[in-house]
Amino acid sequence: EMLRGKRVIVTGASTGIGEQIAYHLARMGSHILITARTEAKLQNVVQRCLELGAASARFVSGSMEDTAFAQHVVREAQTSLGGLDMLILNHVGASYFGFFDGDVEHVRKLLEINFLSYVAMTTSALPMLKESEGSIVVVSSMAGKVGFPFTVPYSATKFALDGFFSSLRQEFTIQSINVSITLCILGFIDTERAVRAAAEVLRERPAPRDECALEILKGAALRRRELYYRYSSTRLPLLLRDCAAELLDYLVRSRYRLPAPPGA
Repeated sequence: EMLRGKRVIVTGASTGIGEQIAYHLARMGSHILITARTEAKLQNVVQRCLELGAASARFVSGSMEDTAFAQHVVREAQTSLGGLDMLILNHVGASYFGFFDGDVEHVRKLLEINFLSYVAMTTSALPMLKESEGSIVVVSSMAGKVGFPFTVPYSATKFALDGFFSSLRQEFTIQSINVSITLCILGFIDTERAVRAAAEVLRERPAPRDECALEILKGAALRRRELYYRYSSTRLPLLLRDCAAELLDYLVRSRYRLPAPPGA
């Protein structure tokens, strides 16, 4: 009921967590604008959203490598929805899973997609969100709170999100701006990309993306500061970060089937 009739943008919504968020919003009767790169997949998601009971559903396809596209999506929400109640930032650029290869250009490109486009969309959407006293939902990762091996460029972008949006939340409080920011700290989720990259290396089983999507929406509707999913594999280990950092590092490494050292 809290999300019925709300006007929502969901990025990265052609597959994975974003797709499941769109379906949950549809069942709740929201007005949905989704975006991703692949038009054909977005068309299918929109059709399914309408079948599930969305108040309305539409899409804009394009790449978040271009911040002009990010701003275009927000303008489309203003035109077609007449405003905005919730901005869910979920898209992510493709990266490798392995030791850092020294490719600085890849880090720069990933920052454009995973970080700067989030900043651009937030900046463009803020006037509408201030008017509606709405919410910003940032889908992040444990890799944005703790250094994880094999995800150096990805982790760098997620740490940047934490710094930007945590600082922005402070400024909202100082300026009495009633726009909530929910930072979602996720563990290993069974999206196609994550399973393909890490399933054979990580010892843990991935959590279901549909349940994860619903938890994200619950946290957003309740305007929570941070959401941890699953709690036992995300929030609890972070309690060690300040008092037992080396133990936490060891526990992080223990989650992986690490290669044998050279000469072993």
